[in-house]
Amino acid sequence: MADQSWIDILKSSKKTALIHDGKRKIHFLFTDGKEMSEEYDLQTDELIVRKWRHKSTLGAQGQWHVEVGEPLAGPVPSSDLEVIKENCFNPVFLRKDTKTSFQWRVRNLPYPKDVFSVSVEPSDRCIIIKTSNKKYYKKFSITDLDRSQLPLDNSALSFTHANNTLIVTYKKPKEILTLEQELLKELKKLKGTGEGDVDCKTQ
Repeated sequence: MADQSWIDILKSSKKTALIHDGKRKIHFLFTDGKEMSEEYDLQTDELIVRKWRHKSTLGAQGQWHVEVGEPLAGPVPSSDLEVIKENCFNPVFLRKDTKTSFQWRVRNLPYPKDVFSVSVEPSDRCIIIKTSNKKYYKKFSITDLDRSQLPLDNSALSFTHANNTLIVTYKKPKEILTLEQELLKELKKLKGTGEGDVDCKTQ
C-alpha cells in the first residue's frame, strides 16, 4: 500500500455508511483485508472514533484497536474488579481530534504544568511526553502524518494542563486538512442506512 497515496487507498476501499444516533458511521474494507471504522458527528463533521481491525495470519478476525476516541471497555470479570478499582487512578492516554488539530489527552496526571515537557523527536517520527519528577513518560507517533509521509514540525506542537489532564495539541498541516475535506465530501455521497446500530457489513 506504500506506493499508493493514502487518499487513493481510502477512495478505492469498499465503504458502507450508517446514520445512527446523530453520527455518520463508515466502515472501510481495504484490499489487503484490513478494516477501518470511523464515526463522525453529523452536526459538526468532527471525527469522534477511528478504529482498526486486522486479520490474523490464520485469517481469523482480530480485535478492534482504537486510534481516535475513548478506549474500548471490555467485560470485567468479578475477580478483576478490585484490580480495576486500584488502576482507576492510573494515567489514561487517548486521542480526541478537533477540526484543525490532532489532540491527545492524558488523564490522572495531578502535577503542575511546569513538570511536563512535550517535544517532537524528528528522527523517530514521534512525540515524547516527559515529567521532571520521572512519574510519566510516553512516546507516540502521529499515524495520520505517517500514512501521508509528512514531516513533523515542532512549531505545530503545544500543550496545556487542567483538571489533572494534560492536553497535547498538534496543528494539522494544510495537506491533512485538504485530505480530510476531500474524504468528507466522498463520505457524504454515500447513501447511509439508518436502521439501528448494526455491524457494518460491506456489500
